[in-house]
Amino acid sequence: MMASSIGDDFPDGVALVVGASGGIGQGVAHRLAASGCRVVLTYRRGLAAAQACADQIQAAGGQAELLQLSLDDLSAVQSALGALVEQQGALHTVVYAVGADISMTYVANIDPDEWHRTIDGDLNGFFNVIKAALPLMRKAGGASFVAITTAGLDRHPPLDILSTVPKAGIEALIRGIAREEGRFGIRANSVAPGIVDGGLFDRLRERVTPEFVEAMKRNTALRRFGSIEEIADVAVFLASRRAGYVTGQHLAVDGGYSV
Repeated sequence: MMASSIGDDFPDGVALVVGASGGIGQGVAHRLAASGCRVVLTYRRGLAAAQACADQIQAAGGQAELLQLSLDDLSAVQSALGALVEQQGALHTVVYAVGADISMTYVANIDPDEWHRTIDGDLNGFFNVIKAALPLMRKAGGASFVAITTAGLDRHPPLDILSTVPKAGIEALIRGIAREEGRFGIRANSVAPGIVDGGLFDRLRERVTPEFVEAMKRNTALRRFGSIEEIADVAVFLASRRAGYVTGQHLAVDGGYSV
C-alpha cells in the first residue's frame, strides 16, 4: 500500500518531475509517489520509459500522469504548466532531473554544435521551467524546487565538462531563486550526484575505458558508485516539509568523491 503521508510531508496539489524518462527522474517519481504525492512525469522523446514508470507507480497504488514537454519552447512550457495547475491544483514541487547525453571529451575537443545544443537543452530548458513555474508557485503561497546537478561542480571530473557547465548555471539560478523568492515561501535546493549506477551513466560508461571507470570508483571515498534510490531519497527530503527551513543549498550525494 502507498504511504499516506501527504498531510505531513507535502501540501495538497501536484509534484512535477521534469525529465522523468531518465533513471534518476524515475527514481524521484517513485519516491514522491510513495510519499503520497500526485506526480506528473514529463518526457520529450522517452515516452516508453516514462510510461513504464507511471504504470509501476499506479500498480503500487500511487497517482501518476504523463506530460510531453519540449523545454526549448517557453510559451509551450507556460501553457502546459498553466493547464496542469488548472487540472491538478497547486504546483507544490518541481524536480528538474534533465541530463544531456553528451560526448565524453576534453574542453579543447568540444564540438561547438554540441556545446550550444547542450546549453540550450539543459540550462536554457531549466530557465524556461522556472520562468513558467514561479508565478504559479507564488500564487500557491509557496513551493519547492529541487535541481539534480552534479558533484563535478565540487571536484572536476575529466572528460565531463559538457555536463558540469550547464549544471553550474543551474546551481546559480537555484541560489538566485532561494534568495529572491523565499519571501513568497518558495524554496530551492540542489542535489549533486556522483557517479550513479543506472540511467545516463550506463550510456556514458560505454564511451570511456574500463580503467577510467575503475579509477573513478577508487577516487570515491566509499569505493563504490551510488544508486538511483540514494539520490532520489535526498531529493524528496529536500522537496518535503521535513526540509522546510532548508533553501539555497547544494548537497553532494557522491560517496565522498568531492572530499
